[in-house]
Amino acid sequence: MDYIDLRITDNDLTPGPGNEPALLGDRDSIIQDTKHLIRDCGLLSACIGERDNAKVKLLMQQLELKIEDDLRLVPGTIKITRQDTELFFITADTVKFGPISLQVSA
Repeated sequence: MDYIDLRITDNDLTPGPGNEPALLGDRDSIIQDTKHLIRDCGLLSACIGERDNAKVKLLMQQLELKIEDDLRLVPGTIKITRQDTELFFITADTVKFGPISLQVSA
């Protein structure tokens, strides 16, 4: 594995066998880090609270650029699609592990 991370569920370590923290590797680590970045930057929450479509589009572009800063992702491949007011789909290509996709909701 190139990337190893602790598995986090509901903002807490997820226990694995022997009650030790469970680990994530490679693709799953990138997905978890992306989810945490999205939550921590606050741009998605701002999208949900915004009613002006032009401002929502700008916030989504800013979020794409933030996600794109991850060197494990291929620049220009990050796409955010708004399914409804509180549900977003994010897709991207990783440098080494192919495409990823995740669903984020508020």
